[in-house]
Amino acid sequence: MADLVVIGAGPVGSLLALTLARRGLSVDVYERRPDMRRVDIGAGRSINLAVSTRGLHALHEVGLDADVLREAVPMLGRMTHALDGKLALLRYGRSEKEFINSMSRGGLNKLLMTRAEESGRVRIHFEKKLVTYADDIASFEDGSRAEAPVIVGADGSASALRKAISAGVTEDYLTAGYKELTMPPGSGMHREALHIWPRRSFMLIALPNLDGSFTCTLFLAFEGSPSFAELETGSSARAFGEKYFPDAMPLIPDFADQLMSAPLGRMVTIRAWPWSRGSALLIGDAAHAIVPFFGQGMNAGFEDVTLLVQSLTGNWTADFAKFAEARRPDADAIADLAIENFVEMRDRIADPEFLKLREIEHQLQARMPDRYLTRYQIVTFTRLPYRIALEAGKIQYDILEELARTSDYDRGIELADERLLPLLRPEPIDGMRQSE
Repeated sequence: MADLVVIGAGPVGSLLALTLARRGLSVDVYERRPDMRRVDIGAGRSINLAVSTRGLHALHEVGLDADVLREAVPMLGRMTHALDGKLALLRYGRSEKEFINSMSRGGLNKLLMTRAEESGRVRIHFEKKLVTYADDIASFEDGSRAEAPVIVGADGSASALRKAISAGVTEDYLTAGYKELTMPPGSGMHREALHIWPRRSFMLIALPNLDGSFTCTLFLAFEGSPSFAELETGSSARAFGEKYFPDAMPLIPDFADQLMSAPLGRMVTIRAWPWSRGSALLIGDAAHAIVPFFGQGMNAGFEDVTLLVQSLTGNWTADFAKFAEARRPDADAIADLAIENFVEMRDRIADPEFLKLREIEHQLQARMPDRYLTRYQIVTFTRLPYRIALEAGKIQYDILEELARTSDYDRGIELADERLLPLLRPEPIDGMRQSE
């Protein structure tokens, strides 16, 4: 019998298995889907991953960060496309050394599964859909059972293990859904940027791929006007694209056909509690699924792995409970941040008032180059707790609002020194502190 059972061989489950294997533990992984390395099943939710510091740190712990970066495309910032065709690049970082990385979800998943199996301590059992878990026994849809006195559910937002562990679960679905399109190579678009066509209540985004293509995603309301409900025919889809995305339409020659045939996805924020019961635990989306607008879903799940494994003492029940209690505030914080960023990307990024505050913040950061970090930079380029980023964002907004009224940058620096910088140097919390 293995030391541990993991439910789910997605990126988080595979990374957890590999990380534990490198600690000398044996792991059995049960995955409901066929082996994606041998069967073309897609990668589940296929919005490209934006791999950043938290995820790269977890991959570095297992020696895979360089491998992943070789298969990724750096994105230096957001390239906004106004309705009149005007472009503007809003950089993510303080310099060109700070960027996020666009990568195929499936490519990363396959790499992690292969390296986990190559460790010699991980066995992945495919087409094993968990049905129930009780009395240390995992029961699967095919009638098979497995002893699992220690079990971790990394089986995503529709987690089967969560039903056996969590007494309370809230599922908050966005009123907007998404469809994914492909822009073929040769578009001529800036390759090292995340492209956004913000249209107030909806948006199109495009992330670059290694082959020069872009993975595009349309985020739009299910009902109302405009909405997916209105796009019932090829002609209505084509008219919609020509009206709202005139510069993108020529680059996606089969826009209407793709839009009509693409599956319509839903986006949900899941807050479950408790995450642990005895020696059973939930991590990643199984415990705290978030919407994809801060690019942190996978990064947060990978950070779960880092924090969980570094805190293990051998007392599974105590370790799981301690991890869950310490991690929950950060999971709640990134869930809130992701929803806020949806509004920013869709509505505010083209708003003159928002752009004015961004320019003020840029000027303030230029005066404090080694000390001031934007909220986005805290989330994306450090490993400070997410709850710190959420609190920092509120303080920063107050400072920027005052600067917008007074233009007194000396006062802005004074306020940042007094209120913001102490927050960015937190004391360790129960051994779970993360650093930049």
